[in-house]
Amino acid sequence: MRHGKKFNHLGRKTAHRKSMLANMACSLIEHKRINTTVAKAKALKQFVEPMITKSKEDTTHNRRIVMSRLRQKDAVAELFRDVATKVGDRPGGYTRIIKLGNRLGDNADMAMIELVDYNEIYNAGKKAKKTTRRSRRGGSKPAVAPVVENKATNEEEE
Repeated sequence: MRHGKKFNHLGRKTAHRKSMLANMACSLIEHKRINTTVAKAKALKQFVEPMITKSKEDTTHNRRIVMSRLRQKDAVAELFRDVATKVGDRPGGYTRIIKLGNRLGDNADMAMIELVDYNEIYNAGKKAKKTTRRSRRGGSKPAVAPVVENKATNEEEE
């Protein structure tokens, strides 16, 4: 039974799966997008997004944690230098999976996984979000202050 086992084993032993995901994550960081199967893309998304979150705070401890998972010095340096500055204000959702169809050889579902902030064509049509928000209670009408007349001015006029 597989109770409580939430990740895809991808038909591989643990060491092979970890090495494969580390290599795919390094390729994703280096090239900003890669083509793979849908199952591997979903597994890679779960693998790489926590590391991108850790890279937003550049500390020695976070670098060592990411280095222990990725095992490529150049990829870690690029992640903390370039990628972290680009995604610094994003609260999550650093990757996008776009399905491409089936592979000719074995009919496997293919997908492209990419870093969201690096696709200029996809983000070109979107406007910047407004940062203001309305409260629930407040209506759209502005509050009008009641007009109070001064008694002294009324008595002088009479």
